[in-house]
Amino acid sequence: MGKKNNVTVFILLGLSQNKHIEILCFVFFLICYIAIWMGNLITMISISRTQLLDQPMYFFLNYLSLCDLCYTSTVIPKLMTDLLAERKTISYSNCMIQLFIIHFLGGTEIFILTGMAYDRYMAICKPLHYTIIMSRWRCNAIIIACYSGGLVHSASQFLLTIFLPFCGPNEIDHYFCDVFPLLKLACADTYRIGLLVIVNSGLIALVSFVIVMVSYLLILYTIRAYPAESRSKALSTCSSHVTVVVLFFVPGLFIYIRPPIIFPEDKVFALLYTIIAPLLNPLIYTLRNLEMKNALRKVWCHQWFLEGK
Repeated sequence: MGKKNNVTVFILLGLSQNKHIEILCFVFFLICYIAIWMGNLITMISISRTQLLDQPMYFFLNYLSLCDLCYTSTVIPKLMTDLLAERKTISYSNCMIQLFIIHFLGGTEIFILTGMAYDRYMAICKPLHYTIIMSRWRCNAIIIACYSGGLVHSASQFLLTIFLPFCGPNEIDHYFCDVFPLLKLACADTYRIGLLVIVNSGLIALVSFVIVMVSYLLILYTIRAYPAESRSKALSTCSSHVTVVVLFFVPGLFIYIRPPIIFPEDKVFALLYTIIAPLLNPLIYTLRNLEMKNALRKVWCHQWFLEGK
């Protein structure tokens, strides 16, 4: 007979117990959240209203921005309300829903970034076959595969957690519901489940990261023979993507590729991939990319000019 789950509410310990620090964090995260919405919406509108949507790289970037908006909206509003609340609570069912959505969108984002690396590899290493290989049909198939992969990853994380019995302490040492902090609270032996979580989350992130890095090493090897101008253009496009990949993957690898132990630093590392990476994505892709700058100018300056007239 298994232990009964008698916990209906979890208490989130959040980022700090100091009220002054919490108010400062609230203001900071509010500014970040507004900037994330503005940056990603501007990116999506600029891509959708120009010919950039026909290019696979921007087709994927459009979905990456959408993913970022949904991902941060699962975490930041709850975090901000908790920063102002006396008691930071979340119901058991809401906790499980949050865990499912975060892993679904996080997994999807990992696969989209891997798909973008594949696109860059094809564009630079197989330029003559690029338009045939990266057809609209292939791009749609990659996006469907990314969302399907995210769903499978999330469903397995969810199933590993939903059957755990919680009968004792209900304080989660985090600002959102994640698997490792919940394993720590379960009143059952979670060693095997912990290993399955590492295989599921850690290995997915590690394998994807290795694939991305190998594709960029092959790109660097290929562009050695390019003229200086072509080389710098290829490097500027790829460096934007590598920056985003490092910001998103490295903190995730730090948290999920090790035994299920909780470190106080985990919360700070989680901020990097739940808030900072989605905040910087539009800036990194826009500031380092001439085509994106032109699209922004075309859509927004043209709009203001028409309104001015």
